[in-house]
Amino acid sequence: MAKVRLPDTAIPVFLLDSVTEGGEEQTGQVVVTGSHGGVSAARYALRYRPLLVVFNDAGIGKDEAGVAGLSVLEKAGLAAVAVAHTSARIGEAQDTWESGVISRANTPARALGLEPGLSVQKAVGCLAQGLGAL
Repeated sequence: MAKVRLPDTAIPVFLLDSVTEGGEEQTGQVVVTGSHGGVSAARYALRYRPLLVVFNDAGIGKDEAGVAGLSVLEKAGLAAVAVAHTSARIGEAQDTWESGVISRANTPARALGLEPGLSVQKAVGCLAQGLGAL
């Protein structure tokens, strides 16, 4: 696990290769994972309720299983996005942070200004501006 910040922001970003590594310290925080965005991954995020959680879309998959967890988190009122599997290596949070590009965003994430096409770092910058955390 690593913690980074964008320059000129007060928002810490936790980098977790697996969503299973999260815990109480990540409650209400921004969490970037290398995990797929499926339902099982969402269940782990529900346990510690981050402000925003970033997953990998894992190629979307059958019945959109690679991003199905975004809907689960939406029902709980939690912001979640997935990056394109072509933009970041699955299982590597650092790569997701450095080069991930959002492919899917749930409704709470969109309400925070996070949209497909944004890089993860740009999205976190938008989030910081929206929260007045600059």
